[in-house]
Amino acid sequence: MLALLQLAFVPPATRPRRRPRQARSRLTVEAILDAAARVFERHGYAAGTTNRIAERAGISIGSLYQYYPNKDAILVALVERHLDEGVAALTPLLEELRDAPPPLGEGMARLVAAMVALHRERPRLHRVLFEEAPRPPALRRRLAALEAALAAGVADYLRASGAALAPARDPALAARLVVQVVESVTHELVLRPGATAIDTYAAETVAMLHGYLAR
Repeated sequence: MLALLQLAFVPPATRPRRRPRQARSRLTVEAILDAAARVFERHGYAAGTTNRIAERAGISIGSLYQYYPNKDAILVALVERHLDEGVAALTPLLEELRDAPPPLGEGMARLVAAMVALHRERPRLHRVLFEEAPRPPALRRRLAALEAALAAGVADYLRASGAALAPARDPALAARLVVQVVESVTHELVLRPGATAIDTYAAETVAMLHGYLAR
């Protein structure tokens, strides 16, 4: 899965000016990204200025610009970091589902719970990342590759489930639909919560998916 998620060309406006090579530079970049996450979470996109980010990071604005040309480039870096966190969390889960497949209801519950956990904390930040951050072509390709990798992992689990899967269900198609539903539901649930509790909404999503998949 990880091999599918490497970024290719990124337009200059959203490309980092330099990649950190030394430990001190890496610490500076992490400080910038951590500060940016807090600034965007508190102030939103429009008011999340590079001056505020530099102040929060405890560095000069000139030092910030050594690494990122503008706040959009920082936002793209935050989205990339979030995707890395998602890969780290979901890859072992999909391997566990494939190698020791639980019943379909339990498998869907674990998948939905993992996706909710990725977005449940800091919803205001996620709203900025997924609704206001720029989407250069390379990042769009990476998002598409991640969705394809998730669908492939879910398809492996459905095939491993064998007789539990409804005979009319094609595992590859069913897996794509599962991933699309889970992504859509968890994003809407966490970023724009309604009156229904998150856990209740997640349980209903699991019941819907199980009803679709099971024999």
